[in-house]
Amino acid sequence: MKDSAYFEQLENNPRNPSHWHALFLDSSIPFNPDAKAAFLYDSSRRTKQFLYPFVKVFARLGIILLQVFKAIAPNIINAPQRLHRWLYRGMKYCITPEANFLILRHFYLGSEVLRFIKDNVKDIEDIPMHPLKPVSVNAVKDDLFLQHDLNLYNFIINLNNALKAKGKTITKVNEPDFSAITVGPLPFEPFRNKWSNCIDLATAIEIFTPVYQFFLTDSDFWRASNSLQLDEVIGLYAATIMNCPERLVALNNKHPMIPLPTYGAAFRLTLHGLSTEVLHALLVEQKLKQAAAN
Repeated sequence: MKDSAYFEQLENNPRNPSHWHALFLDSSIPFNPDAKAAFLYDSSRRTKQFLYPFVKVFARLGIILLQVFKAIAPNIINAPQRLHRWLYRGMKYCITPEANFLILRHFYLGSEVLRFIKDNVKDIEDIPMHPLKPVSVNAVKDDLFLQHDLNLYNFIINLNNALKAKGKTITKVNEPDFSAITVGPLPFEPFRNKWSNCIDLATAIEIFTPVYQFFLTDSDFWRASNSLQLDEVIGLYAATIMNCPERLVALNNKHPMIPLPTYGAAFRLTLHGLSTEVLHALLVEQKLKQAAAN
């Protein structure tokens, strides 16, 4: 699997500069170097350039057709366990090690971000948490994707109910508690890297999205699709605690009060992963600054 060393050792050709090299060196937004290298290398694969445009068209057409079917029979299919077995097989045998690395990081980092917010809301303790910290693709079989969506909604509902009950709001914290935030590498097991592991992250997400829709009820898929726009909500909570709302420039899923059509869910899922990486990297950056100051 490619990490930051892959890009760090590249030499620039002024007559033919690399798009991906330039983006890796750019530091306008915080981003873990190894995750950034994995994301950019995966995006540079030939499947992203030549396969993705065709997959995108057919996958979105499939979502529209399934939407018609689900409008007629919204609850006839509800098989989350079978869904996750399909996702597990696809991740293990078909997608790249970089893509698997980024997917598992997303669940891991998302749990840390929610815990950071909980730890820094004063006098609020009775918020149930269900942290997801997978270290291998095998964890997907435990309804990982569905539980991730439920965690986001339940956290926001439980947090705001607790705040309302005590007449409080989320406010700036002078010395935030960053104990939930991991600075170093995450303890992932090695990812399978055979000839069949060739599908890049964006293409895989386009393929997975109608599969996700097929195996879930219409309400479950609609809720999951619109959970992607909760990035801005979670980002605002964290930025309020750290008093740095201007750092949310890379959170591009926009506010969930204006839901978007489900056929664009795959692209917004990619943005969702990017947003989580940026927000977590910002927390790591602030944690290191606080430690240096103390």
